[in-house]
Amino acid sequence: MKFNKLFFAMFVSALLVLAACGGDNGDAEDTEGDTDEGGEVEQISVFQSKVEISEPLEELAEMYEEETGIEVDVWGTTGDDYLSQLQVRLNSNQGPSIMTVQNIQVADQLDSYLYDLSDMDLADDIAPEMGLEYEDRLVGLPYGIEGFGLVYNKDLVDPEDITDYESFVQTLQDFEDEGINGLMLSQEAYFLIGHISNYPFSLQDDYMGFIDQLNDGEVAMSETPEFQEFGQFMEAIREHTVNPLDVNYDRQVGDFVNGETAMIHQGNWVVSMLNDYDLDFEVGLMPFPLDGNDRQIVGVGGNWGVNGNKDQAEIDAAIDFLEWLHNSDVGQEYMVDEFNHVPGFTHIDADGLDPLAQEVLDASNSGDTIPWAHNYYPADIVPNDLAPATEEFFLDDSMSGEEFIERLDEVWEGATR
Repeated sequence: MKFNKLFFAMFVSALLVLAACGGDNGDAEDTEGDTDEGGEVEQISVFQSKVEISEPLEELAEMYEEETGIEVDVWGTTGDDYLSQLQVRLNSNQGPSIMTVQNIQVADQLDSYLYDLSDMDLADDIAPEMGLEYEDRLVGLPYGIEGFGLVYNKDLVDPEDITDYESFVQTLQDFEDEGINGLMLSQEAYFLIGHISNYPFSLQDDYMGFIDQLNDGEVAMSETPEFQEFGQFMEAIREHTVNPLDVNYDRQVGDFVNGETAMIHQGNWVVSMLNDYDLDFEVGLMPFPLDGNDRQIVGVGGNWGVNGNKDQAEIDAAIDFLEWLHNSDVGQEYMVDEFNHVPGFTHIDADGLDPLAQEVLDASNSGDTIPWAHNYYPADIVPNDLAPATEEFFLDDSMSGEEFIERLDEVWEGATR
């Protein structure tokens, strides 16, 4: 009997200890944001993929806490495996309040976690076609926008002289006669083929539908006019310019800076390297003239999403922070000057942008753009399949542009079926 009484007393004491521990909600990675006794959120969390903005984002988080009393816990990431890290956290009910959603392919994987942001006041200020929408829901706010195309030396190139295939080839021939490289690609997978391959996709009436059909074998690049002409463009580049397999990113930019190359196929991000040199000429960004295209290609590298599996109070707190980030003077200043983002919102002034970023912003705000199709490519197809096929093309002068596109069809089929 004494043993039973002793056991019962110990059992009750253990229950009391467990109950006390269960009330401790101090873990920064808990399922819900910390709340006070009145149910108001005291803490939210942000897990994002761009390592380079982590420090300024933490500074903003401190400012926001001073202003509102709500702590914003910024979680670190290694960057390269961000999505897998995020999925582990979400699957274990330890997901963040705010997260990065890179593109529509990722939105498809995270669909059950993504809150519909369509009713945010901020949604009305998103630049045309720059919000991340999935199944008629706005699930991502753009970090910032980027554009790529023909970055050119204004002392050497007049964009009005390059408007279609014929004028493009003539320009390359003219520069070749002058001992100047007219256009330079470089050997890295996305700089070699990942970015430039966007144009024939992006010029389709429904590029996502076209890619879906291509994945299913219902269409072929080799039977599509824009790809046929793209093959001709690539053949002209191989014939009249330096072999990109002999060129890395540093040389590409260096030869451009030195005036040895008139144009490079790059994006507005290249300014960070150009700023390391004392340029004695102005630079511009012009569209790649496939099929007479005269529109800039503009897209979004990442988006802010909100975890819809949190309770409504935490969701509302996350939305409040995103509104503050994009609407406050300090938030806008940090986005432009510290994050170095070209705003994806029409209401954010971005004075003092570099010339390439300004052209991207102007194009985005006008809505006169074509999209980034590579955000919808099958995962890893650029480095694993398209780049090796393109290397074959630049190593084999006997392969025609038509045969190159047929080769792209082959590797795409191998990667998707």
